Amino acid sequence: MNPADDHATQPCATPTDAYATRLVVGVGGRAGVSVAEVCALVEETLRGAGLAAGAVKALATVESKACEAGIAGAAERFGVPLLSYPADRLAGIEVPHPSEAARQAAGTSSVAEAAALATGGELLVPKRRSVAATCAVATAQPHDLRHHGDAEVRGDGGTLVDLAVNVRAHTPPDWLKQRIAASLDVLSAYPDGRAARAAVADRHGLPAERVLLTAGAAEAFVLIARALGAQRPAVVHPQFTEPEAALRDAGHRVERVVLRAADGFRLDPAAVPEEADLVVVGNPTNPTSVLHPAATLAALARPGRILVVDEAFMDAVPGEREALAGRTDIPGLVVLRSLTKTWGLAGLRIGYVLAEPEVIAKLEAAQPLWPVSTPALVAAEACVAPAALAEAEAAARQIAVDREHLLAGLAEFEEISVTGPAEAPFVLIRIDNAAAIRTHLRNLGFAVRRGDTFPGLDDSWLRLAVRDRTTTGRLLQALDHALALTAR
Repeated sequence: MNPADDHATQPCATPTDAYATRLVVGVGGRAGVSVAEVCALVEETLRGAGLAAGAVKALATVESKACEAGIAGAAERFGVPLLSYPADRLAGIEVPHPSEAARQAAGTSSVAEAAALATGGELLVPKRRSVAATCAVATAQPHDLRHHGDAEVRGDGGTLVDLAVNVRAHTPPDWLKQRIAASLDVLSAYPDGRAARAAVADRHGLPAERVLLTAGAAEAFVLIARALGAQRPAVVHPQFTEPEAALRDAGHRVERVVLRAADGFRLDPAAVPEEADLVVVGNPTNPTSVLHPAATLAALARPGRILVVDEAFMDAVPGEREALAGRTDIPGLVVLRSLTKTWGLAGLRIGYVLAEPEVIAKLEAAQPLWPVSTPALVAAEACVAPAALAEAEAAARQIAVDREHLLAGLAEFEEISVTGPAEAPFVLIRIDNAAAIRTHLRNLGFAVRRGDTFPGLDDSWLRLAVRDRTTTGRLLQALDHALALTAR
């Protein structure tokens, strides 16, 4: 039983084993709110977020609202228990959208958000309103922010076709391996990053003082969390979870801006709190494959705000459409790039940060000595050379062709919906019984990425890496088989 249950009472519901829930919906409402209005708001909120109503195992509210006919009736209509909590218990829970009016009326600054969070999970969908009701959706348990695609294939002995990790297949190329191998002759000397830093700066038309080389983009997230002194960080989800994990590890309370499946996971700048002084967003976004317009992201910039745009997959977009790398006209802009995805260097760890010199200086001061190895520096210099950029562009165009082939095949399955338009080297799909499908695919030789570890998604989502037409054809056959096995 969840420890939070010691504080919950159920005056209008019979205790059940539903405390260990996947989703908890917090609800509030004015006196006399109807069952129909509460249910309609909850259903619209779940649908808009791409969450299944069947995943809701409990509604939750403050004790003073527990016998309100509309709220109690909604729980009955959903067929789930109604958890109720004392106002002082909910008042002690931090919520992202506090209301003084709610505090005066109910004793807590947000009935819906606090009640949803009371079981100890994490907020998936912040407060939504109708005329007389409010609701918010939380997971019952925290997301595993440290789960990444490599966990799907770790220890498999190379027997699985890897569609869980987004590193381009058949990389690194031979010419890059040779350059890296040649660097081993000078390992006795300490790394000197000046040439690689200058090469990256030249690639983006920037002075070297606007560039910082890092041990992959992941190190950059840690430096940003520790060195920039953010007070109100916000992370746009669903996206790569490492930025939030790094911020939490550095002691920050992170506000989530959760985009809606019903909106195609597209960003409305107005959804980001005005007071946020650090905002993190991916473009194109992992795992949704959405490419946000550059103008939309630029609209997030504010005086005194750091705007972090993770462009780890931008070099897989033909022409790098909507890229902000190299822009110097956007205040507070920090762009992260990774060289590990396109060039198959995940084990080497190399990426870089582009930002104002003052920001670069703060991040560099937080780095340890010699943070990037000599082989990684050699790789960085090689991968931003003109010939390498031309090769990356050709690969991006081929990925776009291969992605369309995958999307066309997926469209043949009425059981599958695809987030679109996809622009990255992966696609996000929604399917009933996704966990069982993933297990069947694994048994059939394919590893795919589970979606429920991303805030904003539940266990009905899977991410698939784009591969060549032959591999995709085999995947589609396996997917058809997995669907048949699940339907038995």
